[in-house]
Amino acid sequence: MSPYRYKVLVVDDSLLYRTLIRECLDSDSELEVVGLAADPYEAREKIKKFNPDVITLDVEMPKMDGIQFLKNLMRLRPMPVIMVSTLTQHGADVTLTALEVGAVDYVPKPSLNLATAMIREREELISKVKMAAQASVGHTNLWNKPPNVTIDRQHFNRSGYQVIGLGASTGGTEALRGILERLPKHMPPIVVTQHIKAAFCGPFAERLDRVCRLQVEAVTSDTVLLAQGRVYVAPGDRHLTAVNRQGHLYCQLSDSAPVERHRPSVDVMFSSIAGSVGRQSIGVILTGMGRDGATGLLKMRQAGALTAAQDQASSVIWGMPRVAIERGGAAKTLCLTEVANFLVEAIYGD
Repeated sequence: MSPYRYKVLVVDDSLLYRTLIRECLDSDSELEVVGLAADPYEAREKIKKFNPDVITLDVEMPKMDGIQFLKNLMRLRPMPVIMVSTLTQHGADVTLTALEVGAVDYVPKPSLNLATAMIREREELISKVKMAAQASVGHTNLWNKPPNVTIDRQHFNRSGYQVIGLGASTGGTEALRGILERLPKHMPPIVVTQHIKAAFCGPFAERLDRVCRLQVEAVTSDTVLLAQGRVYVAPGDRHLTAVNRQGHLYCQLSDSAPVERHRPSVDVMFSSIAGSVGRQSIGVILTGMGRDGATGLLKMRQAGALTAAQDQASSVIWGMPRVAIERGGAAKTLCLTEVANFLVEAIYGD
């Protein structure tokens, strides 16, 4: 008996893109493109007909844009969706909105040398479609209440924690938003590694900054002094590390080789925190595919840091947190909605 093949519906107004995406996906024995649609109305009918496991969805289409179609889909028939987006400022903003609405992930849409570029991106496209087929969708419902910040005034940091590290991949943009917008402004510095394309990093940090009491910035300088009340997001193509220089903490960027195929790598960030801060740090690993961060979180725990991992029920992809738990790196397992209070209580608890 042949193994099950994940059924994919490709939605794009460009015949060329529909053809290229179909050829890429059909080249994998575990995937089957069951239908092509040129607009959301055609897509709606083919969803009913083919019942796909995953949809690849263009952002800009005639009759109804991809975001409105995605909103309708998530309300009426939630299913895994991979956005196909251009690597531009506008493309980044719209794609981040799509992730907020409920898309699982995105792949870049090349604008030049299409056939060659799609072949180059084929491995990523196939990997993300397979991952999406196994994802838990509908996690935007987790945040069904407005942010409730437990501490809205400055309190004394009795704990002595100097830095918080947050690491995430698939599903992480919304997980991080939900956590950070619920934190008070007088937190220790927070460093973030999210697996994200370089073109998306700046817009991602800007969106976080608009909704958070904390000041959020994408790190662009090689070395930055860490300050209270600020969040530092690793750029999409460089590692972010924490270094201690004569009692002062800095985040420093590195162009060293990818780790677990990622740069930035959560392992690199967590390992640097373990070495430079040790027990005066907190590390939390969130939703994501793979195992990046598991080794670094274990190093943090062994150095005396407070560590936690997101639970399966609230994760879009329970890969990175699962491996971290299995390896013994996570002292606690938390639902996503518990993470903000966990951090606040650790910092300001009696």
